[in-house]
Amino acid sequence: MNAYRPATNAARRHRAIRATARGIGWLSIGVGVAELLMPRTLAGAAGLRGREGIVRACGVREIVTGIGILAVRRPGPWMWARVAGDALDFATVGSRVGRRGNGSLALAAIAGAAVLDAGCASAIDRIERRGKPPMRNYSDRRGLPLPPTAMRGAALKDFEMPADMATPALLAPWPPTALSP
Repeated sequence: MNAYRPATNAARRHRAIRATARGIGWLSIGVGVAELLMPRTLAGAAGLRGREGIVRACGVREIVTGIGILAVRRPGPWMWARVAGDALDFATVGSRVGRRGNGSLALAAIAGAAVLDAGCASAIDRIERRGKPPMRNYSDRRGLPLPPTAMRGAALKDFEMPADMATPALLAPWPPTALSP
């Protein structure tokens, strides 16, 4: 096995983790749009009635982190921003659960999202810490039977232009003598 070649399973795992991060980015944008468009409904479901402004602010945060995840090559910091946002959401909804509404379902949803976000963020961190496999070094290869200095002009020694590749006489440049006065 070649030392420079990444394991097939590892490459598949990397692609799956990155695809999960992209999915979480799109989900974040979708949740953020929902929080911006229907804050009263979501606030009522989470037990935050009368706190629609908080729901809208969370929606803006969700959209920003979703765009951040989708827009960069290394989404790790943006995934951790989502984890921090999940903790903030959990604290906000958790502080109101006993007082009003049915926030326990919202807490369960937030906890599930937090677990998914934290798992994906730590997996991305592991990938980014390891880095990419080293590039293969082909500097010692040339693809020619002789060194490049010996090969220069070798093709012209025995080359004879085929008639169908030669420039037709009508298109040939004027002979230098014809341009002279």
